[in-house]
Amino acid sequence: MASGSPRGKMVTVLSIDGGGVRGIIPGTILAFLECKLQQLDGPHQRIADYFDIIAGTSTGGLMTAMITAPNKDGRPMFEACDINKFYLENCPKIFPQKSRCGTMSSTVKRLRAFMGPKYDGKKLRSIVNGLLGDTTLSQTLTNVVIPTFDIKHFQPVIFSTKDAKANPLDNARLADVCIGTSAAPTYLPAHYFKTKDESGQTRRFDLIDGGVAANNPVSAKTRTRVRTLVALSHVESETLLLNEEFEDLNLRVTDPILVLSLGTGAAKREEKYNATKASKWGLIHWIFHNGFTPLVDIFNDASSDMVDIHLSTFFQFLKCKQNYLRIQVDDLTGKESSVDVATPKNLKKLMERGQKLLQQPVSRVNLKTGSFEKIEGEGTNADALSHFAYRLSKERKRRNK
Repeated sequence: MASGSPRGKMVTVLSIDGGGVRGIIPGTILAFLECKLQQLDGPHQRIADYFDIIAGTSTGGLMTAMITAPNKDGRPMFEACDINKFYLENCPKIFPQKSRCGTMSSTVKRLRAFMGPKYDGKKLRSIVNGLLGDTTLSQTLTNVVIPTFDIKHFQPVIFSTKDAKANPLDNARLADVCIGTSAAPTYLPAHYFKTKDESGQTRRFDLIDGGVAANNPVSAKTRTRVRTLVALSHVESETLLLNEEFEDLNLRVTDPILVLSLGTGAAKREEKYNATKASKWGLIHWIFHNGFTPLVDIFNDASSDMVDIHLSTFFQFLKCKQNYLRIQVDDLTGKESSVDVATPKNLKKLMERGQKLLQQPVSRVNLKTGSFEKIEGEGTNADALSHFAYRLSKERKRRNK
């Protein structure tokens, strides 16, 4: 499917948010989806066999690489059911809970937070380099899209398989892209690397977490267009813009887009902050407050929610709202809502939240409150994913004919 949909067929998109250790939540959802696909089409099927585009930011970018990078047999490196095993084993190494600040007072910890990132990133680089080696973007088994942000040029950099195949200077190692998109400010150091083409020309990247640009990457390359589409009333205009974006997939007027967007959880109902307290904050409290990073949290949540609102409106406008399935939990509390609490207890809780999320009713965002509200008559998320798997399977079989 990496070569694009035959004309007149469905375009399939998978998107995975950023969120550090909370990636275990979408990891659980992906394992369920792949299991359903295997029940339909056989035990050797993988997520990458069914999606034209897989997009991921930060921890979602790492998962994207894991399920699309080829192994020695030319098949995806990871089964979806192995993602959480990888996270359980490696998150405590990447985010060691006995940090260098150890027994220091809270005041000293805050000062240290201003002197450097919370974690040195050595384990992350070692693990990701060991996992992906010299595999490059152009080698992925389907089209991937991974957002980052270049702090030297002060602009988003969207890595994609399509661009990597077209230009050697965009064909970065997947490992470098994953480390770059995961370099969350205050948590992990920025990542620098260069690419080089056959003529010796180089391109330099100075990257931080893609979450500052698109924490929900489902429309990383189309956010402006989606915003424009929602305001348009002429089908001809919509079709023109969509064709421009998906020209490599040969999308036509009648071709539906099927989107699965997976969140990593949010703490909307916990009400961690309020205007009365925040009105007295200075720089320190906006960056570090009670073990959290308000400014980073706000940017990431706002980015994810705005994309969800745009796409929900877009698909409702086109009268095909069931072609967009967003699975997200918004009632995380305490350590569950953190991106770096990698204790066995918290990681186990996140797995349980993922399993519980499968049994919860299908929900869509309320455009006024920002909260997710259950939709009557559409069953649970597990039901919706089972139907989603059926549609993916049907589309793949139709293409194989």
